[in-house]
Amino acid sequence: MAKQRTIFVCQQCDAQFPRWMGRCTECGTWDSLVEQLSAKPNQASARVARGTGSSNQPLALPAIVMGDVERLPVRGVEFGRVLGGGIVPGSVVLVGGEPGAGKSTLLLQVSAEFAQDVGSVLYISAEESQQQIKLRATRLGLLPDELYVLSETSLDMALAHIEKMRPRLVIVDSIQTVYSDDVTSAAGSVSQVREGALRLQRLAKETGTSIFLVGHVTKEGAIAGPRVLEHIVDVVLYLEGDRFHQYRLLRGVKNRFGSTNEVGVFEMTQLGMNEVLNPSLVFLAERSAGSPGSTVAVTLEGTRPLLIEVQALTSHTANAQPRRTANGFDQNRLAMLIAVLSKRVGIPLFNQDIYVNIVGGLKVNEPAVDLAVATAIASSFRNQRVDPQMVMVGEIGLSGELRSVSQLERRLNESAKLGFTRGIVPHIEPLPQVGGFETLGVRSLSEAVRGALVGAPSRSPGEPPEDD
Repeated sequence: MAKQRTIFVCQQCDAQFPRWMGRCTECGTWDSLVEQLSAKPNQASARVARGTGSSNQPLALPAIVMGDVERLPVRGVEFGRVLGGGIVPGSVVLVGGEPGAGKSTLLLQVSAEFAQDVGSVLYISAEESQQQIKLRATRLGLLPDELYVLSETSLDMALAHIEKMRPRLVIVDSIQTVYSDDVTSAAGSVSQVREGALRLQRLAKETGTSIFLVGHVTKEGAIAGPRVLEHIVDVVLYLEGDRFHQYRLLRGVKNRFGSTNEVGVFEMTQLGMNEVLNPSLVFLAERSAGSPGSTVAVTLEGTRPLLIEVQALTSHTANAQPRRTANGFDQNRLAMLIAVLSKRVGIPLFNQDIYVNIVGGLKVNEPAVDLAVATAIASSFRNQRVDPQMVMVGEIGLSGELRSVSQLERRLNESAKLGFTRGIVPHIEPLPQVGGFETLGVRSLSEAVRGALVGAPSRSPGEPPEDD
């Protein structure tokens, strides 16, 4: 078979060139030419001619017959929740994450359990040899008979093995390391990644084989390669977590077959990725209850409420520019909360180094954590502890007001289940009523700080008064 001809297309103006150039001569954009396969005119005409006589014809919406899509089961509650209940036959799932996050380990466990319970699995690794995968599987205690391992970097050879075996599930680790002979650029380039994803998607739809693709990420945290890669696949999952912490979050970014509001929590151990069915208990297990600068926030990860510990530390500094450091919390959000505390509550933080930490390695972006972060800073500055049986939920505005958050009753119910008895929330009508739980509705940050801190303050009498 003759090799297909390739062209270079400008990503800004769609101008086509027979060879690569550093600058597009049509629009003047630098480094915008991307290699693509060029279809021959007679092939395109033949496809059009076949399409007019095919059985795939336009149908009126009421006349379309809905078939029952039976999802393939996966062992484990967390992974199945993020997928939406199971694996849809013929779907393509992209799993991204930083190096060392555990993508290969998680997918090896999923494929081994799938091979044991459902059917055959083909694990295609372009980065590791078959012996390396066997060593990892032996360490994890995973040796099912229906799990086949192929070490191959050629996309054409991998597709040939898939068509010959017809497995129920295919794992490609990773999409950036396989290459097609029809594209002359190196593996991992934009054209190689796009062509590989398109051909794997076409095969999945034709054969009904479900395919999982592992994707590398850039230093910004996004999946490497063209953005169209995420548009091609059906499901995009991100495995998040600091490699120096043992907990990982599997978050759905795109899902054509379910909700993206679900998140799975896993713990990285020597025996693989273990599910964490009650993450709140884990994140609060070593909580420094009763210490100044420690509060408990209730955040939502998808539809699941999580209770997390927020720690803050203030320290006097003689530097002209105090340090503001946040671990797991947005830096710009922290600067805003410090300004509100200084202006609206009257706490002088201009000469304080401030450090905020979300315990457990979690990264929280929800505004509902604002109240817990601000109260933890005030608690550390005044050296007053917060009631250890209290949780805090609320978004803070620039005027120091507390704004309502979504699903407040669900958050408070989860807090009551874990033994907390009090909560400070934004003042709304009516306040949620939870049995055995005291809900205190407040309107401003200064009112919340007064209600949360217990014990006598240790600051000097010259501290500016609170501004309600």
